[in-house]
Amino acid sequence: MTFSPIHRLFDALCTLSLGAFLFIASPAQAQFRVDVSGIGLNQLPIALATFRGEDSSPQKIAAIVQADLERSGQFRAVDASGLMLDELSRPDATAWRQKGADSLVLGSVTRLVDGRYDVRFRLWDVVRAQDLGGQSYAVTPSDLRLSAHRIADFVYEKLTGDKGAFSTRIAYVTKLQQRYQLWVADADGENAQSALSSPEPIISPAWSPSGSQLAYVSFESRKPVVYTHDVGSGKRRLIANFRGSNSAPAWSPDGNTLAVTLSRAGGSQLYAIAAGGGEPRRLAESGSIDTEPAYSPDGKHIYFVSDRGGAPQIYRMPALGGAAERVTFTGSYNISPAISPDGRWLAYISRVSGVFKLHVMDIASGTVNALTDTTADESPSFAPNSRLIVYATQQQGREVLMTTTLDGKIKARLTGQSGNIREPDWGPFQK
Repeated sequence: MTFSPIHRLFDALCTLSLGAFLFIASPAQAQFRVDVSGIGLNQLPIALATFRGEDSSPQKIAAIVQADLERSGQFRAVDASGLMLDELSRPDATAWRQKGADSLVLGSVTRLVDGRYDVRFRLWDVVRAQDLGGQSYAVTPSDLRLSAHRIADFVYEKLTGDKGAFSTRIAYVTKLQQRYQLWVADADGENAQSALSSPEPIISPAWSPSGSQLAYVSFESRKPVVYTHDVGSGKRRLIANFRGSNSAPAWSPDGNTLAVTLSRAGGSQLYAIAAGGGEPRRLAESGSIDTEPAYSPDGKHIYFVSDRGGAPQIYRMPALGGAAERVTFTGSYNISPAISPDGRWLAYISRVSGVFKLHVMDIASGTVNALTDTTADESPSFAPNSRLIVYATQQQGREVLMTTTLDGKIKARLTGQSGNIREPDWGPFQK
């Protein structure tokens, strides 16, 4: 049997043609636009006044913070247009409550004599007329966006109790003409930096637990080969280049091991290999296609896709190998498992009536919900706080990146001015 050619499950199969991976994309330097859709329950109304000094800043801090918070699904923006206050202002709590706000962010951006910018902010609870604190950052122009994401993280954690993930990073792949590129970008898709450029396909990027490395599959040897890549230095290491296909790398939570899919023994099977390379150890004896491994956050299990039951389904086995148990029972075709960092949720792609949709399962109860109304979803990956999922899909004939809340009620489209973007993976919190 064969699996769908539009999904990266096929990168494990040596019968796959390279053409299945070809896609056209615009340069990732193009500005991304965040389009938020949907209505969530119990969203927190928040006002973000334009920061004093923003007009002369290369980045509009308040707008970036607002977009982050809206994309989370936890917040609803209250109009604060026409007002320019700063972190030293004491707001009229009654007036802001009348506007419908529960909280308010004020701040300023000041250019320093050394060329850096001083970014300051303060968060107010206008229901209780209470100062919830603030911070300041002295940053280079290139880090202004990062400072805005850190402000959003602060606000998110203060008001929800959960850690914000806006200052984390995502990786994704584009192709422009005959060049493939692996990009590292902010969590909203902006500020993309090229990590690798190649004339051959690059697929399946996967962040290390430390956030310092990416594993990925490159076809530069005219076959799928696994590399690890140091994001800071650009140095990379060849990890798996055995006979046949080498694909689908997944990091263990301690960062010491990679689970990979190899066809060195004639079929696509799961192996464990040291993160520095070496001889791989086979994890299971199976005559079926086993691929797309994903470690559980505690490192005790590996989730993977297999057709051992006659059609692709998601299974789980001990991380050191052993007997596997089936996990997905809803639907006849389920692939691309991703486990939330808190261990509660399994995201995956299910073929429903011939189209591919993102689903999420509560692992404890087995309850499954479909999250999307699109038809070509791929490559789900959780935010490090487990509150959002990034995935690739198609809209109006274009391949785009989307985020969704776990209930599917709030979605945000991260899209360039033109072209297609695929293979997203959400990085960890920075240590």
